[in-house]
Amino acid sequence: MKISKILVPVDFPDTSLHTIHEAAVLARHFHSEIIMLHAVTVQSHLAGVPESSAELAHWDLLAAIMEWAQKHLNRSVGPELNGLTIRRIVAAKVGAARAIMQVAREENVGLIMMPCGGPTFYDFLQSSSTAQLEPAAGCPVWTDAKGPESPVEKFAIRSVLCAVEFNSNDRRAVTWASQLAAEFGARLTLAHVTASVERWGPGGTSINPRWKEALVGDASQQIADLQKAAGIESDVFIGSGDVPTVLSQAVKETDADLLVTGCYPYGGRLRTHGYKIMCAVPIPVLSV
Repeated sequence: MKISKILVPVDFPDTSLHTIHEAAVLARHFHSEIIMLHAVTVQSHLAGVPESSAELAHWDLLAAIMEWAQKHLNRSVGPELNGLTIRRIVAAKVGAARAIMQVAREENVGLIMMPCGGPTFYDFLQSSSTAQLEPAAGCPVWTDAKGPESPVEKFAIRSVLCAVEFNSNDRRAVTWASQLAAEFGARLTLAHVTASVERWGPGGTSINPRWKEALVGDASQQIADLQKAAGIESDVFIGSGDVPTVLSQAVKETDADLLVTGCYPYGGRLRTHGYKIMCAVPIPVLSV
């Protein structure tokens, strides 16, 4: 598995140190170049980003992030980035979403990593979901819902959870999940969420056992077929009900460090469950 370039769009000054830390872990493993991108906004100008083109050309994005982290969070960012190849790009007079897509295409980026929140993410989400932009073909998006104020813990991939829906997106999701699990020697679990098996009636809700047996049985068979087609072995988790809630439960039960899903953050699919999943689970989500 090769990821030669990782694009990390960042807000300034509220930079996600979680995302930078996770990008550093992957870049060190895959010997990747990190491209750190900031699309200048009014907010970042107020935080000290130069306004003139001449000054902006000499402004060091990474140095500014390090200074901000040390001053406001008492956190040193430098050591975990030592030895990595990091290129900085500052885009002025262009929206964050357009800047991300342009750089992703021009640099043939293998992975985009950003926090699930903040001006850059929301611009990227809104612009892509309303079809204003063409997606960067084949480029997965890694998101993390932890806020800038959350303590940064050492990140490692020991358990990978892959959500499958038995549609055309599964093959790509399972491929990424299984390859990442193999790269890091991690446990792999395929998870599927069926429709709810609860029914309303006098006295409250109850479980329809025959309906549950049919749904779980069908899901088990389809996962077995998927495993066979992909040539992989994995653990299996099958739950029913609200997708983000059940996947959060699966994350806890499997002690997962990463959730891989075929719910790609473009074209409307994200609006059904993807964004809720990103916000609900306490781990990074890789949308492919």
